Amino acid sequence: MSTGTEPQPARAMRADARRNYLRLLAEARAAFAEHGTDASLEDIARHANVGIGTLYRHFPNRHALMSAVFEEAVSDLLDRSRALLEDPQPCSALVTWLRAIITHAGEYRGLSRALMSASHDDSSALSRCSRPMREAGTALLVRAQQAGAVRPGVSIGDLLQLTNAIALAAEETPDEPELADRLLMLTLRGLKADGSAPEDCRTGTAGSAAA
Repeated sequence: MSTGTEPQPARAMRADARRNYLRLLAEARAAFAEHGTDASLEDIARHANVGIGTLYRHFPNRHALMSAVFEEAVSDLLDRSRALLEDPQPCSALVTWLRAIITHAGEYRGLSRALMSASHDDSSALSRCSRPMREAGTALLVRAQQAGAVRPGVSIGDLLQLTNAIALAAEETPDEPELADRLLMLTLRGLKADGSAPEDCRTGTAGSAAA
C-alpha cells in the first residue's frame, strides 16, 4: 500500500474521476468523524455530489473506503514507529507507539472494532493496513524483547488485538479519559513474566506520548 501523505487510487484515472475519488474521501472522513464508520454511504456519495454507483466503483465496499480513509493515519504511525526505533528505552518506545494507535483509532467511532474483525481476514481491504502495521510493531516489539522488558512469547498480532480492544473500550466509555492508559498499563504488566511493569515502560505514559 502507499505510505504517502495522500491516499492514492489503485490505478491511474482521468482528472474528473480523480476529483470524485478525492471528494469521496474528504466526505467519508467528515462523515466517519461525526457519525462513526457506520455512516451512510449514500449520504457520503450525495455530499460528494456523485451517485452511489460512483462511490462503489472507487470503493467496492465499506472496508475499502475505511482503508483509504485510514491510510494517512497508517502512514503517520509507520513514520512514528521508525523514529521510535532510535529510542534508548525500547519498552517505552513500544508503549508510546501502541498509545498512538489507540489515539488514531479513536478518531473514528467503529474503526477499532473493524480493525479487530479484519485482523485475521486477508480478504478484507483493511488487511492492507494491518500488514505494514504488524511489520512496524514487530520491529519495536523485538527490541523490547531483546532488552528483556517483554517476555519472548508475546506476539505482535495479540498485542495489536489487545490495543484495538483498549481503543474500543475507551470509545464506549468516553466519560473516563484515563481508561485507555489504565488498560494499557495492565496489558503491559501481562507482558512481563513476573507481572511487574519495567521502569522503562512506565515512562511511556501520557507525557512520553506527547513528546
